[in-house]
Formats: sequence, C-alpha cells, structure tokens
Amino acid sequence: MNMGKLTDSTRRQLVNIVVAYITEKEGRVPSKETKTRCALGIVTLCPSLKDPYSRTGYEHFYDPKSNQGYISWRLKTVSRRSKSQSTRNARSSAASDDEGNGGPTANRANWNYLEKQLDGDQCKEAISFMSHCADKDQIFEKMKLTFKHRQQLIHDAEKSSTALSVFPRFLDTKGLVLQDFDIKFGTETASRLLEQWDTLKPKIIAEAKTLNSNLYLNSLLAAGTGQNLECEWQGWDSDMSCLLLLAFLLPPSAGGRNNSTKISIKVAMDHVVQFHKACCSLTEYVEKTEGLQPHLLAVGSAKNAIHEFYIVLDGKLLPCQAKSSLSAFDELFKAYFVFSVSYPHSLNAMFTFVQTTIYKIGCGTVRETPRVKDLRAKLLN
Repeated sequence: MNMGKLTDSTRRQLVNIVVAYITEKEGRVPSKETKTRCALGIVTLCPSLKDPYSRTGYEHFYDPKSNQGYISWRLKTVSRRSKSQSTRNARSSAASDDEGNGGPTANRANWNYLEKQLDGDQCKEAISFMSHCADKDQIFEKMKLTFKHRQQLIHDAEKSSTALSVFPRFLDTKGLVLQDFDIKFGTETASRLLEQWDTLKPKIIAEAKTLNSNLYLNSLLAAGTGQNLECEWQGWDSDMSCLLLLAFLLPPSAGGRNNSTKISIKVAMDHVVQFHKACCSLTEYVEKTEGLQPHLLAVGSAKNAIHEFYIVLDGKLLPCQAKSSLSAFDELFKAYFVFSVSYPHSLNAMFTFVQTTIYKIGCGTVRETPRVKDLRAKLLN
C-alpha cells in the first residue's frame, strides 16, 4: 500500500479494515471517540488525505458533529438492523441542506457597504427608465442602484418568479449577472475560478485518470488533454471537457427524498451545458426546456466551435458575456447565486465543490459530502 496517496479502491479497503476492527471491539454502534480516533489516525498515517479546508482535516472520514463520513457510511452498511433509520436520517439532513445556510439560496443581506441604493418611487423610476434606455452604461448604473430591491424581490417566495419580468435587461444586456455577483461577493471572490484554473485543471485530469475507464470518460480526458478522438459525442473543448470531468469525480446521487432514481453522469451533464446547432431555432429549444435550474446553452457549428453562450433560466435566455467555455461556466455558477436557485440535486456535490473549494464561499457553513472533502484533499495536497 502506497501511503503517500491512496486510490479510491485502496481508501475503501482501508476504511473497511478500520470498521471491521472497531465493530469487533465495540460492536455495531462504536463510540464517537473511537470513530474520531480512527479518522485522525488515517489522516495522520496518510497526510495527503487531510482536507485543508476543514477544521480538523479528517471530517470526510468521520465528522463527530454530524456523524457523517466514510467510517459512518461503512458502519451503516454493515449494520442492517439500523439501516432503515440511518437512511431516513441521511435523507432528512440532505433535504435540510437545500434550504441550508451558505448555499446559493441563502439570503445574504450584506448591502450596507453599498454607497447608494434607491427605494420607493426613485427605485420604480429607475426600473421604468431601464426598460426604455439604450445606453449600456446607464443600464449598468441603474442596475447597481437597484441591487438591494432586486435581491429582496428574488428572496421573496411569492415574487421571485417575476424577477426577469421586472428586470428584463438581463435578457438583452450581457454582463449584468457578473455585476450582481461582484456586488454580492466582491471582485476577489468573483475572479477565483479564472485565476486558479490553470493550476487546478491538470490536477482534475490526473485524478480522473485514476477512475475506472469507460468510453465517455476517455473522450473527455482526451479532449481535456488536447487529443482528438473520433466518436459521436466527443467535441467539447479542453476546458469544458475538464469541467465535466468533475461530474465523474463527484458522480450524481439519487434524486432526493421522494425520488430514489440515480441518473447517469451523461444525463446529469445536461444540467451543466447543452449544445445547440447554430442553424436551429432557439425558440423551439427554449419551449422544450423544463425546470428552473439554470444551465448553459452553447450555440455554434460544433461543440468545439461555439460562438455564443446563453444561460437558460425559467424558460428564458440570458446572453453570456463570455466567449470561452470556462468563462461561460463561471457565469452559470454565478447565476445560481444572483437568482437564488438551488443546485440540481444530481450535481449538488459537483457545484458544492466548486463553491467551497474554488470560490471559497460558505466554507464551514455549507454541508459537504465526504466525497467533496476527499476530492479537495486530493487536489490541494
């Protein structure tokens, strides 16, 4: 066993051995202290497995606060009598995460630092003015002055669906999503993906190469490394292919409390990006779109020859300022926070990883699965 860096299969074997040992000593319900000592022992023995973003570094193996982690997962598997109750508890926790603090739907009312915000009749006048304004600079300025009102609208359960009708300039003015995110989190946070990508990308590729091989994974790996493969659905450029590899590293989970169906990775990727032939009708595509979760629509002659990106949200198209696939994904991620939309359940782990590990939003408050923490430890160590 190479203790410098463990593969997923070796890590599972290690956890199985640890769980077998503690269940032999203490039965199927070992003490919290025992599980904590074992988790600490694993990251002490294998420092590369330590999560640098968590409080102790071993929570993905066992988190005494939430009773989650690889060790707990294995204990639940071998403890048949408590399996049913354990499943209900896990699903209940996951459901609460959808409303949890720190994610894209959290109401971050931190507008005090804004120099000026309009309200009352002045706000109404600015909104009306924007509807007829042709000057892009004035549109951006008025949108900035009405940011607080817009956020209050978006976080109002009864009015949130009207955001794009009250502020229709999102539908024809590029860059407004980026401005709102900058106001919400600041330029330093907003720039993290683009600044860190060149360092992070080869690590994602290297980690994906350790996964069990299949045709689609091999296609993305080949495109991510700049190779060309002749196959029917290969075609995304290097950056988009590498981003989609995250879905393999953090695969889809079942559909939530009332849906135990687990969708394929290929289907889950439609929640990230879909290709649209430039010669086909955009209207017909949008009419077929279902669900509120935003996704990218890449329009071009081929997947690796895209000339326009859109964010599809609530049956409408928001034009992206981005010209590259990486910048387009950056805008898509930011749209979740700008419009307070939950991540699609099938890719919750992937988007949570991007949020906490890359943008560093909500670290310590967002509920992360052990897989998310494990991947972060592998990529950052």
